[in-house]
Amino acid sequence: MIKIDVKDKKILYQLDENSRLSFSKIGKNVGLSKDVVAFRVKKLQEKGIIKNYYTVIDASKLGYLSFRFYFVFQYVTPELKKEIIDYFINDKYTYFVGLIEGIYNLAVILWVKNVMEFYSFYKKTLKKYGYFFKDINFCLYVQLLHFRSSFLLDEPDDRTKHFTTGGQTKVDYDTIDIQILRVIAANARIPTIEIAKKLNLSATVINYRIKKLIKSGVIQGFRVNLDYLKLGYHNFKVDIYLKDFKDVDQIFNYIKMNPHLYYLNETAGHADLEIEFYVESINEIHLIMEDLATKFPGKIKFYTIFNILEFIKRQFMPEE
Repeated sequence: MIKIDVKDKKILYQLDENSRLSFSKIGKNVGLSKDVVAFRVKKLQEKGIIKNYYTVIDASKLGYLSFRFYFVFQYVTPELKKEIIDYFINDKYTYFVGLIEGIYNLAVILWVKNVMEFYSFYKKTLKKYGYFFKDINFCLYVQLLHFRSSFLLDEPDDRTKHFTTGGQTKVDYDTIDIQILRVIAANARIPTIEIAKKLNLSATVINYRIKKLIKSGVIQGFRVNLDYLKLGYHNFKVDIYLKDFKDVDQIFNYIKMNPHLYYLNETAGHADLEIEFYVESINEIHLIMEDLATKFPGKIKFYTIFNILEFIKRQFMPEE
């Protein structure tokens, strides 16, 4: 675990709010000079706390659906486990592959343009490795709310602000839009002039296009990808099943005010609510769930908790 001070935490929070902010603007917001911010960011990158800066892209506005799988292994050797994981990593449809600890062993999320692409992936996977899965659980990701890392701050944060992806109507876009998105997807701080050089376009065109993508909602925002484990935080997921689904909105609105909440997933076909937290220990998750049970007595039928151990694959933009 790496200790950082309050100023570093505030810088990270600013970058998580908008990673394209200039160091001058960040410095003004946190009470430091531009050069000091640049120095601190460089150190955070060297320590591996800052992994990269990414663009939050709403793939549903590009015409994509998102499906999530949980897999439980059986009869697998370490070599076979690696082979299966590599299979998912190398598949063009997957954008997230993660090792998990709990009732499941592996999480895989994919982007597809239609149900037949999903079924093709599903059928191919079963034919190749179906015997080695004791259980398969999948659902449609309808909408995902991305919350800022408010737990880094020592003061209250406006939890009504968040990025939203999924469940939207496709918008018009062209090849240039896709080229821009591919450049900034995993490199959100890249200067406009550099994007222009890469794509052989003017900076004016790039600036106009990015603003248009933001306005249309394709670009939801710009964040920083952190190694939270180095800061002492663990990623836990809680799947909640309700006694009566009519209570989902009330519980949803209560949970999203928790500063440790990072993702809140609305899904069809699995749990009523899928939520992810960054906390220092599993005990904090139990306290959160006890608080929910106290606040909403008899409303939660049951829930499952598991730890996301490692992000093996994480893409920020669908492959064509």
